[in-house]
Amino acid sequence: MSAPRLLLVTIGLLLASPSMYAHYHMLLPAKSSAKTDEEVTFEYRFGHPFEHQMFACLKPSELYVIAPDGTKTDLLSKLVEIKIEGEDGKKVLAYSFSFTPTKRGDYTFVAVAPSTKVDGEPLPLKDVIKVVLHVQTQNGWDRRAVTAKTAMIETSPLTRPYAIVAGSAFQIEADEPAEGERKALAGMTVEVERYNAAPPKVLPADEFITRTARTTRAGSATVTLPDAGWWAITCIRDTKEQRHRCTLWVEVVK
Repeated sequence: MSAPRLLLVTIGLLLASPSMYAHYHMLLPAKSSAKTDEEVTFEYRFGHPFEHQMFACLKPSELYVIAPDGTKTDLLSKLVEIKIEGEDGKKVLAYSFSFTPTKRGDYTFVAVAPSTKVDGEPLPLKDVIKVVLHVQTQNGWDRRAVTAKTAMIETSPLTRPYAIVAGSAFQIEADEPAEGERKALAGMTVEVERYNAAPPKVLPADEFITRTARTTRAGSATVTLPDAGWWAITCIRDTKEQRHRCTLWVEVVK
């Protein structure tokens, strides 16, 4: 992204809200499981998931899906601009696309957001967002889907990322994308936050909104997902220039 473009993004986000904490990109399918030849709609948005404060987002620089057989398909051309409810009743920009799986197995969707400067964050954010769509049979849900060219950190499930019952423990792994053997990333901050489909009437203290953990020496972390809904599990790796984040979205059921 050019410097003027980055500046415009920064200004837009500063005007969006006086509170600029716990911003995440969301990549949410209408359902986490489907059947072959069943169309599924996805939405790509940006904001505070727990508070349901949505802000205008930029079009992702990459959007693709990896099928159960490992085939990678670019989906960027399928994106459609939509307007969703933002703060104070204002409409803000988001994106949508539809996908129809033709094979049984697990499909991993990946969106890569442009570098974004957000007030309250010490560094520009470089976000990668992942979600798995399950199609009838368990095959490939733990697939690594991010390359070294795209990101410096990937969050991958060690627990199957669907059919998760509320209150379950869930394990993830943070590693450094590479063509060959990957390096496990120890000591990475892991943030966990639930998405609310509507703004809560009463907000809890900040520490109850975004929970945090750290990865072990093996690069893994275990979190508990107590309530039904969509959850963001985000691993963070800082460099001098950017904050690299990879968010895995999972749905929890009652």
